[in-house]
Amino acid sequence: MNEIEESFSKYVPNVNYELIPIKNLVSNQDYQRNLSQKHVQKAAAHFDLYQINPVKVSRRDGINYVFNGQHTIEIIALVSGSRETPVWCMVYDDLIYTKEADIFANQMKYTKPLMPFEIFMANIEAGSDKQLIIKELVESYDLEITSSASPGGICAVATLENIYDKSGYHGLDRVLRLCVGTWEGVPQSFSANMLNGISRVITAYGDTLKDNLFKERLGRISVKELARTARDRRAGSLGFAEAIVITYNKKNHSALPMEKLYTHKTRKENPMKKTEQDTSDGQYGETTTIDAPASG
Repeated sequence: MNEIEESFSKYVPNVNYELIPIKNLVSNQDYQRNLSQKHVQKAAAHFDLYQINPVKVSRRDGINYVFNGQHTIEIIALVSGSRETPVWCMVYDDLIYTKEADIFANQMKYTKPLMPFEIFMANIEAGSDKQLIIKELVESYDLEITSSASPGGICAVATLENIYDKSGYHGLDRVLRLCVGTWEGVPQSFSANMLNGISRVITAYGDTLKDNLFKERLGRISVKELARTARDRRAGSLGFAEAIVITYNKKNHSALPMEKLYTHKTRKENPMKKTEQDTSDGQYGETTTIDAPASG
């Protein structure tokens, strides 16, 4: 090792990269988590060669112990149909068992997960149809998708995607139309709980819910007042849905039956269906994303 290499050695792992058949890899150490067959099958169904990361291996006593990537090798074995399939491995020759366990326990300690907004914008750059459609729909209301709550912005990105997945383009369009028409773009009206609450009401009552009455009756109270009623009812979007129905039903001879909120199942629409007027092992890891909270 020359002087330059030695000066950087403390920052560069002492590893070799090797193609090793899956059958020659072992991942039965006590510190390993249980293999999730559900996760393996889901990832295999959406297999993407470019999402595969090198498997981290500790070679002790001639045995290749996997300490990061056990799900990756099982996914590749399932997709390829063979444990003869080789995978790229980052091989350490200088680790003892306790160091492997320590690396495994702390591998995600300082990893920054992707936020929904970051994932959404990356999908826009990738030309993903779903995200492009949602973005265009939001912008048709003179709004934009933002990373945090701001006037004229919606930061509940994961909520927009979830409503789109469950109720389709027209379901999300109706949610936005009611929200904008009722509270005229007040930032707090675009919180995840509010959007999901409106979506719950639409799903439960369909065309029985009259949009003009919704705007008229709900528009009489502020978003903050509605939020207070929701909190008094119960936590989350169901509390908002109940508060919306209570307000909608005031002095209404054809009141919406509250029990439908709890019995109606979401009817799924093909999210790609549009009318002519409609214009951290990567995927093999397990990450949780949370919408940025709306201010106020």
